[in-house]
Amino acid sequence: MAKVLLKGCEAIGEAAVRAGALRYFAYPITPQSEVAEYLVRRMPEVGGVFLQAESEVAASNMIFGAASTGERVFTTSSSPGISLMSEALSYIAAAELPCVFVNVVRNGPGLGGILPSQGDYLQATRGGGHGDYKLLVLAPSTVQETVEHIMLAFELADQYRNPIMVMADGLIGQMMEPVDFSAAPKPNPPDKSSWATTGAKGRKPHLIKTLFLSPQLGEEHNRKLAAKYDKMRANEVRYEAYNLDEPRKVVMVAFGTTARVCKTAVDALKKEGIEIGLFRPITLFPYPYKPLRDIAERNEMRHLLVVEMNMGQMIEDVRLATSDRKPITFYGRQGGIVPSPEEVVEEIRKLL
Repeated sequence: MAKVLLKGCEAIGEAAVRAGALRYFAYPITPQSEVAEYLVRRMPEVGGVFLQAESEVAASNMIFGAASTGERVFTTSSSPGISLMSEALSYIAAAELPCVFVNVVRNGPGLGGILPSQGDYLQATRGGGHGDYKLLVLAPSTVQETVEHIMLAFELADQYRNPIMVMADGLIGQMMEPVDFSAAPKPNPPDKSSWATTGAKGRKPHLIKTLFLSPQLGEEHNRKLAAKYDKMRANEVRYEAYNLDEPRKVVMVAFGTTARVCKTAVDALKKEGIEIGLFRPITLFPYPYKPLRDIAERNEMRHLLVVEMNMGQMIEDVRLATSDRKPITFYGRQGGIVPSPEEVVEEIRKLL
């Protein structure tokens, strides 16, 4: 199949349809409203449903209810909208329901602005809602990878019976790139008959709940969830090591669109005979602590440069990975400004 030129938000919608997610509940907010605009036309063509809710709070609770039936369901939003969905995310994780939340991140805090940002890192990885729960978080860096992550997210959601978040900054949602859907796996949802609320005729009713009045049962449920998150940590770590086949004195750490900027900086310096490496976390949770630790422990490695479109939210995880064995410097832009390769190169020159 030939590649198709699509805007990121359109590609998100098409990827979900091809993953068999035909139930979409959402509320418009820039810069991801084009997902809904695309799906309001596309869903009727495939027998799907798009329902625009009256708010993000309503949309997220519709997801809660629809996911209980075992259907593949999803929503998309942007930073303030995800904040409003955080309570429902906690409930959905507690109820162990598979679904996908896509956050096309905009500038904050507060209303901020409609330009791209990576300021929701801590919200996504530390849980914006209450209680001990985790989301497996995927951070694509291209529109093609976003498509692949959307499809993967539904598989992982079913596998772990947990909400999955795909966190793409606003630039990915708004840029246009060629997308190849030919490698898309056919949807293969597992049998959900043991828990889904599909009607109790001929069997005992299934009860989906998040209320545990007994402290013993509450503790047991929290430990069950924690064991699931440990399985994610053991089996779902994803990352990219760029130009790190040999030890480098300086290694950058970046994710999403910012990692693409850093790759350009690596290539530019390479032409000058200066070898710099890039470590790109693909899963923000579970974070690739051990691979980054192994790189930091190389004797030749002298410095880590963390580059983000925020005020340095990933530095905490970089420090946890490296135990501050090597100096860590931060370079970031905020307010919707995307750092340029030239700016990153200048920061590296300062370190060298």
